[in-house]
Parts: sequence; C-alpha cells; structure tokens
Amino acid sequence: MARIGIAGAGVLGRLLAWQLGHAGHAVTVFDPAPGPQAPATGSLNRRTTHAAGFTAAGMLSPIAELDNAGPAMARLGWRSLGLWREVAETLRAQGCAAPLFAQHGSLMLSHGTDLGAARRVLARLDAATAQATGLPAPQPLDRAALPALEPAVAPDLHAWLLPDEAQVMSRDMLEALAIHAPNAYWCWGEQVDRVEPGRLVLADGDALAFDLAIDVRGVNSAHPHAVCGVTPSTGRQQRPGKAGSALALDESMPVRGVRGEVIWLHAPGVRLQRPLRLLHPRHRVYIVPRPGDLFVVGASEIESEDRSPVSLRTAVELMAAAHSAVPELAEARIVHMEANLRPALPDNEPRIDQSDGLLRINGLFRHGWLLAPALVQDALHGLGLRTEPPTPC
Repeated sequence: MARIGIAGAGVLGRLLAWQLGHAGHAVTVFDPAPGPQAPATGSLNRRTTHAAGFTAAGMLSPIAELDNAGPAMARLGWRSLGLWREVAETLRAQGCAAPLFAQHGSLMLSHGTDLGAARRVLARLDAATAQATGLPAPQPLDRAALPALEPAVAPDLHAWLLPDEAQVMSRDMLEALAIHAPNAYWCWGEQVDRVEPGRLVLADGDALAFDLAIDVRGVNSAHPHAVCGVTPSTGRQQRPGKAGSALALDESMPVRGVRGEVIWLHAPGVRLQRPLRLLHPRHRVYIVPRPGDLFVVGASEIESEDRSPVSLRTAVELMAAAHSAVPELAEARIVHMEANLRPALPDNEPRIDQSDGLLRINGLFRHGWLLAPALVQDALHGLGLRTEPPTPC
C-alpha cells in the first residue's frame, strides 16, 4: 500500500482517488473548493471557482473530436468509452442511484446553407477515421431516418450518426467519485502551492510527505484575474500562465486557461436521446440532454483566462443555434449560465510527466471527460502501481 497525495479534485483527481482507493492505497486529496458537491444552478455571477469538469457537458465524442484532435487522441477517447461504462457500473453497484452514463451515439447536423462547411468537416473525419483503426465513420441519415431517431430535431436538417459515442452526467459523476472513493481523505478548502517529488506544499507553508505526489490541478485560481475576470474576453491569444496558471506549476507544464461558456435550459416535454452537434462555419454548437428535462448548450472556445459571466454574443448565438436545430426549445426556460477555464498546454494535447515520487497529468483542454480514464490507466501502469482491489485474506 502506498501513501499518495493528490493536488486537485477535478475529473482526474477524483478518478485517481477513486481508483487508487479501491486498490487499497491511502489517498489524500487537496482542493480549494468548499466540498465535493456541484455548484448550485441558477446563479449567473457566482465568483467561487470550481472544477472545469462541472461546467462541461460530458460528451464522449472521439469521432467528432477528430475535427480538433489527431487519431492518437481519438484512440484514447475510444478506449475511455468502455472505461467510463465500467466506472458507472461499479458506482451503481456501490449504491449510486443517479444516472451517470448513456451511450446512444450522437448526431452531427447541418443546415442546407452550411452544407459546404459541414462537408469539409466530414472529409476531415473520414480521413482521420481511416488512420484511427477501429473507429467507425459518420453514417449519413436520409430525411426519413432522422425523425425516426430524433423527432424533435428540425426535419429539414442534414444529419449524420456517429455510432457508439456517449456521454457522462458530469456533475453527478464528479460527486459520486468523491463520495464512493474508499481509503480517500478529502481536504477541502486547501490550496496546494507546490508539488514536489514525494511532497505537497500547502498555501500556509505546511509540507506533507507522501510516497507519491500527484499534480492534476487545472488553471490556478491564485491570481485575481483568473478568479473573476475583471476584463471582458478579447479573443486574443494569451501567453501561457499570463493569469497565473503556470506560476503554480513550473516551466515544464505551462498551462493556460481557455474559456468555455454553457447555457442550461429547462424544457419539459422536449425529448432527445443523444447529444447533437450543429455544424456551422464559425463554431460547433452542441445540445446535450440531461435528466430532469434539462439541456446543456455550448460551443464557445475563447483564448482568454477571463472567468466573468457569459457574454451577450455567446448567449444569443448558442440559443439561436439550439432553437434552429430543435424548434421545440423555443419555450425552454434559461436556468443557468456558466463560464469556466479549460486547462491547455501550448500544443493543446495532454501530457503525462513521471519521475520518482511524482506524477503530473495536465493539458486535457476540451477533452477532459473524453480522455481522463485512459490517461489515468496509462499513467498508473507506467508507475507500476497496483490498480486492482487487493485480494481478501
């Protein structure tokens, strides 16, 4: 049994604690958040920071993400689909009643006026799936097949099915991983300033020794600009760490924050079985169904470490696009808007750094939920740590 300290309780931190705790290791997790719960919905100007995983829609879309990442990332994501299913089944066996995982594929949609842009995206996906062995290509749907799959979608849209893609109910999954992690001690309200081999140094100067120190912090909230975003987003590229994110790590892991914004809608009676992506020349708007007649709408990806509330432009564009794809959303009620920062490295690809007594995983960018289980599996395998439950005596 190893004594393991983890800095950060986002998707990676909670998944690591849950898996290592099940394997019999003694795990202590430090995070500045006040507790494991998801932030309350309906508060548009909440200034307390929380894990980016809470904001994310939880789409597991290795095929669709080939438009933004290479075949290697898609293969990691494809492996993660099965890993997330196993995690959800284990949590259900542990007594978690909330829906955590759904796998019905996803749809890519396009208006006729945007069909040229959509075909360019599909050409990239076809080329990439040919390189990423084992991934299915998008399947075109005719005008009869679309309403049979999703009656609420506007019937005049062009559509393609991405088979076997899935989604995680991000807020419930994050809570469940923390609540059901055995052998894990959670130090909420504690910020880690430095992670060193075999040691975590807290903000108050206390240094705690472990057999293994793990750094999975996202964008650091120590700098005031990163906390509340005193200036509006400009869309200009920022230097890594300009708002303080890299200062808490080191030069070998220059994390920057990339702003994302989402809108939550409540629409009783509107039914979607799977996530939708509306292809547009400027952005990809996604509409993700959640339990309780809720829908998460998002797409924005802004090179800014500004955490201020959702902008007017984003709100108008996202809601107009969602209504155009699912007309029944016209009477939906806006219950929540949220902005958060995704941690990204200069090449927008994740990185695992391992050395004696130290593990760092960061830079998951827009693929946090998609890649986390596979990255955790690879990292722990590389360290030679036991990840299966110990055999009873």
